[in-house]
Amino acid sequence: MSQIKFIIMGIYFGILLIKSDVASWFRIQKMFHFEEAHMYLVICSAVAVGMLSVFLIKKFKVRTINHQDIVISPKKFHRGNIIGGLLFGMGWIITGSCPGPIFAQIGAGEFMAAFTLIGALLGTLSYSYLKPKIG
Repeated sequence: MSQIKFIIMGIYFGILLIKSDVASWFRIQKMFHFEEAHMYLVICSAVAVGMLSVFLIKKFKVRTINHQDIVISPKKFHRGNIIGGLLFGMGWIITGSCPGPIFAQIGAGEFMAAFTLIGALLGTLSYSYLKPKIG
C-alpha cells in the first residue's frame, strides 16, 4: 500500500508522455528523419531543466527529505556505453519507443508496444547474463 504514491506518479507521467506526444511513434520517426523539431525541443528542455536542477542542488547544498546529503558521483567512461548507446538508438528508431514510454503506449492502447516490452525484457535478461563476461 505504501507504493501507491509511486503508481499514481507513474500513471501521471504516462499521461504527460501521451498528451505531449513524445510517446508517439510518428513523432519519433519525424525526429529521426529531421522533419520536425518537436522531440528535439522536448529533449533539450529536459536537459536544460536537469542541468539547472543539478546546479541548484549543488549551489544550495539541498538535502533529501530525510536530511541526507545528495551525492552526484562522476561516471567513468566505458566503451560499452558507446555500444549500448548505439543499440539503444537502433531500438528507438525501429520501435519508436525508449523504455519509459513503452508502458504509456500500452496504457494508451497501442498494443504493438507489447512487442517492444518483450524485446526490452529480453535485452535486460541478455545484459544480466553477459555483464560478468564483458566486464
